[in-house]
Amino acid sequence: MSNPIYYYIISLTKENQPESDRKKGINGMNSIGKIERVALREVWQHEASNFTPWLQKNIEVLNEILDLELTNPETEQPAGSFSVDMVVEDQDGKTVVIENQLERSNHDHLGKVITYLSAYEAKAAIWIVSDAHPAHINAISWLNESISNVSFYLVKVEAVIIGGSEPAALFTLIVGPSEEGRIIGKKKMEMAESNTTRDQFWSDLIAHINTKTPLHANLSPPKSPWFDADAGMTGLTYTYWIRKKDSQVQLWIVRGKGLGDINSKIYDALIKYREKIEENFGANLEWVNDKNRPTCKIVTAFHDGGLRDKSKWPEIQSNMCDTMISFEKAFRPFINKIKNQDF
Repeated sequence: MSNPIYYYIISLTKENQPESDRKKGINGMNSIGKIERVALREVWQHEASNFTPWLQKNIEVLNEILDLELTNPETEQPAGSFSVDMVVEDQDGKTVVIENQLERSNHDHLGKVITYLSAYEAKAAIWIVSDAHPAHINAISWLNESISNVSFYLVKVEAVIIGGSEPAALFTLIVGPSEEGRIIGKKKMEMAESNTTRDQFWSDLIAHINTKTPLHANLSPPKSPWFDADAGMTGLTYTYWIRKKDSQVQLWIVRGKGLGDINSKIYDALIKYREKIEENFGANLEWVNDKNRPTCKIVTAFHDGGLRDKSKWPEIQSNMCDTMISFEKAFRPFINKIKNQDF
C-alpha cells in the first residue's frame, strides 16, 4: 500500500522573496503564479557532480516528506567495487543509503539499492528518480511488506519554476513503509508458512497411504486444505481435509457448479442406505445437505489435532488413512447401486 503523496519545494538558490512582496501576493491575490516543470538535466547536468552535491547541502529537503531526520551526509561512499551516491544517518544514528537516478527507474538501480543496503547493513534505503515505473513501485511496496526491519522509500524529484523564478526542487514520496503494509506483509508470511506446512503434511499423508492401500495411489500433494480421490461415480469424491485444529474425511457430492438439484438427488439416493452405511462403517456420520450450498457431503470429523499439532501428525495421518479405508468400504456397494441411475 502506497503512502499518501507529500510535496516539498525548495528554491535551488535559497534566495527568499522579501516578506512585503510575499504578503502582497497572498493578500492581494494579484500575483499567483503557475508551476512549470523544467527538464532535470537543465538544472543538474550530472547526477554525481551536480545533483548529489546539491542534495548533500540540502539534505533537509527529504526530512519532511519522509518523516525522518537525516544528518551527516557523505557522498560517493565505497560499497565493494561500487560506490553509494550518499550515506546518511537517521535520528537514531542508523545508516541510511540514498541512490539518485535523474531518469526513469530501472532494474539496474533497484539492484544497486539492494546491494548498497546489504553492504552497509543499513536500516533504510531512499531511491530518488525522475519517474517511477509501476513495476518498481510494486517492488518497493513488496520489500516494505516482506522485510520488517528495513524501510524502503521511492521518491520522485522534479524541477519547477513559477513565472520567471529560479528553478526549485519538487520532491514527491511515491511509496514508503507503513503500518498497514507491515501487517499485510506479516499476513502474507504467515500464509506462506502455512502453505509450506500443509504441503509437508500432505506429502507425509500420501506416503503413509501408499503403505496401507492402493486406494489413492499416484496422488500428488495439493495446494489446498483438502485433496480428493475418485469415488467411482461422476461428481463423487473421497476427500481429506486438514485445518489448523482438526481434520475430516468425507464423501463430497459435487456433480457440477450450480447443479444443487442434481447433487441433492444423489444425496437423497444415498441417504436411503444411511443405516446400513453407518453399520458397515461402525459409527454415525454427519450427513449435510445445505440448501444454500450447491454441494452435499457426508462427513466424519476428528478433533484430536490439526495442522498446528506437528507432534501429532503421525497419529492424525494414520487415523485419517484408516478411516478413509473404512469409509470407502462402507460406501462402495451403495455407490455402485446408484451410479447408473438417471439423475
